[in-house]
Amino acid sequence: MLEEAELCFPQLRNTSCKKLTRPQSESMFIYIMLSFISLFTVILNLLVIISISHFRQLHTPTNLLLLSLGVTDFLVGLTVMPLHLLLNEPCWFLGDLVCVLYYFFPFIIVPASVINMVLISVDRYVAICDPLRYSTKITQKRVRICVLVCWIYSFFYSFLFLSDNMKQPGRYNSCYGQCVINVLVAVDLVMSFIIPISTIVVLYLRVFVVAVSQARAMRSHITAVKLQSSVTVTVKKSELKAARTLGVVVAVFLMCYCPFYCVSVSGSDLMVSSSTNAFMLFLVYFNPCLNPVIYVFFYRWFRKSIKLIVTLQILQHQSCEVNLL
Repeated sequence: MLEEAELCFPQLRNTSCKKLTRPQSESMFIYIMLSFISLFTVILNLLVIISISHFRQLHTPTNLLLLSLGVTDFLVGLTVMPLHLLLNEPCWFLGDLVCVLYYFFPFIIVPASVINMVLISVDRYVAICDPLRYSTKITQKRVRICVLVCWIYSFFYSFLFLSDNMKQPGRYNSCYGQCVINVLVAVDLVMSFIIPISTIVVLYLRVFVVAVSQARAMRSHITAVKLQSSVTVTVKKSELKAARTLGVVVAVFLMCYCPFYCVSVSGSDLMVSSSTNAFMLFLVYFNPCLNPVIYVFFYRWFRKSIKLIVTLQILQHQSCEVNLL
């Protein structure tokens, strides 16, 4: 009887997995923390989405990229993190098909987040390194197209890497009560990590070098080119501040995502019950909660918009025309 109690499916004694039990205090801590972070992530990113969507003054190419990132982070808090609570269970009882479907959301949202970060880095690179042609190169129409392509690519990416598991769900399980999928780690590592992360790092290194030189020039009151029609070659102070803020967002993103991919390179099996994998996924899913917190500290317009939303002043006539900058 004791042996059967340790099995996920006692009726399948020879093929059932053993329960991976955790202390009750640890399980409660995981449930409370994930529930709180999930709720916090949904609320904060909903504020980001409402702010940028409602107020016309915020309809800039850069903010459209932040809106796309906010939608990605919102979906993490609304769908992925609640599903991640299932990792606290000692066994997988939802079947092999649901096991594969469970991973569709992360495989859509994670690539979308990475590509959004690449687009943000490109936006800052052009704004800082080529300010005179920024308004012609980075337009709202082009940004919308890039965001659309980003999400289409993420959907195809998810189907590409999980299609093999859909043909025969559960064939990589060693016993009943397990949720294991197989992915091409080398391809995923290159497509979702090495190429985009390298692009982000290279672009922001260039932005950092130019921003530092511009900051020194402004401190010493040296102007490279005189004002002509109120346009200057030197980077505007607001652009430098935006680059710094988004640089913090990118840095936090790298700190949360790098450990997961560094661990993933060690094997091709992703097991729900793995404590290491669960922690790394938690770190990835915690990143969407941090982005709005960064906006609160660095963006005055976000603090103003939160006040207008919470006090329901956005329901007033022509509230979308309010000056937030």
